Amino acid sequence: MKFAQIMLKNSSKLNIPKQVDRFSKYSPSPLSMKQFIDFGSANACEKTSFMFLRQELPVRLANIMKEIDFLPDKLLSTPSLKLLQSWYAQSLMELVDFLEKDPDDKKILTKFTEALINVRNRHNNVVPTMAQGVLEYKEAIGVDPITYQNQSRTPIKCSFCALISALIFDGSTNPAHPKHIGSIDPSCDVVEVVKDAYESAKLLCDQYYLTSPEVEIKQVNFKGPNEPIHIVYVPSHLYHMLFELFKNAMRATVETHETSLHLPPIKLRVSLGREDVTIKMSDRGGGVPLRKIERLFSYMYSTAPSPVSEDTRNAPLAGFGYGLPISRLYAKYFQGDLQLYSMEGYGTSAVIYLKALSTESIERLPVFNKSALRHYQTSTEADDWCIPSSEPKKLGKYDFSV
Repeated sequence: MKFAQIMLKNSSKLNIPKQVDRFSKYSPSPLSMKQFIDFGSANACEKTSFMFLRQELPVRLANIMKEIDFLPDKLLSTPSLKLLQSWYAQSLMELVDFLEKDPDDKKILTKFTEALINVRNRHNNVVPTMAQGVLEYKEAIGVDPITYQNQSRTPIKCSFCALISALIFDGSTNPAHPKHIGSIDPSCDVVEVVKDAYESAKLLCDQYYLTSPEVEIKQVNFKGPNEPIHIVYVPSHLYHMLFELFKNAMRATVETHETSLHLPPIKLRVSLGREDVTIKMSDRGGGVPLRKIERLFSYMYSTAPSPVSEDTRNAPLAGFGYGLPISRLYAKYFQGDLQLYSMEGYGTSAVIYLKALSTESIERLPVFNKSALRHYQTSTEADDWCIPSSEPKKLGKYDFSV
């Protein structure tokens, strides 16, 4: 019996590359927030969920797995990346098993829902595990420009499975948030999420520095000056972005004004327009030079010390350099953005852009195709401006005669 189980397991492993090649040929189907809400409420039923997800999720997983294959071999050989790949492979094969199952069989629908919950739980720690793998890679061989270029692109794709829970609808509701559709709040109160993120960041700042700056919150709503700002969004994503920005702003403010009796407050403004919801957070933490702005969004850059963790499943984000990049990933996932503007010597403003309309909040999904190969090849692009050499040319020694 054990021998038969071993043979079955080995045969399934051999079948993984075929399934990856099979499903990566298809492009995933991005959904809008409105479609999520419609799918999870008015048209919600286990059969509908089953028919869509059993086709869509293998396509999404296979596209991500193809992207992972472009990582450097030495990075893929780290323990964390091997663990990560095993999660994707296991999830793919578990979902493929349902392709030929009868959608009218209640037992099959129940088993599928259980499989989805297992997949979601398995991929909860994809981002920190990827971060741990990058840290292991850096500690082993350091960083060179080529692999840095590739890795700064790839973790965006790899982390998508952390968002997969938004696709799981089984008709049930969360007792703590009965109005939520999966991970989505049809009436997300932006200012309330801001306050929650601030309080959490303030608690950490007080523990570390024994002080923390206050926050001044103002809101502008074009629909009415006294109306709260509500949008269709994933509160956990917004909370993550704001929490990360508050931590950075508080740290910079406290360290810049450590000899002052009073800390300047963090100023935050939330504005709802016809198309966008804009959240601007401004601090007086001294700012950063222009040349470092984009580096802050690199997956291998962090101003915090590298953390020490032996448990890759529970690896912390702090110190990996993943805070701002993942925050921008969350913002861009539904067609938004996150940008930093700094005045060195004064402070920094961070701006989060979100779509105000649920019909415009459409997923951005990883798609593997042959043209993607170009993104992983080193290319020298022409600059708009000349790049000065290390030493100025001595034109007096040049012979201009023909």
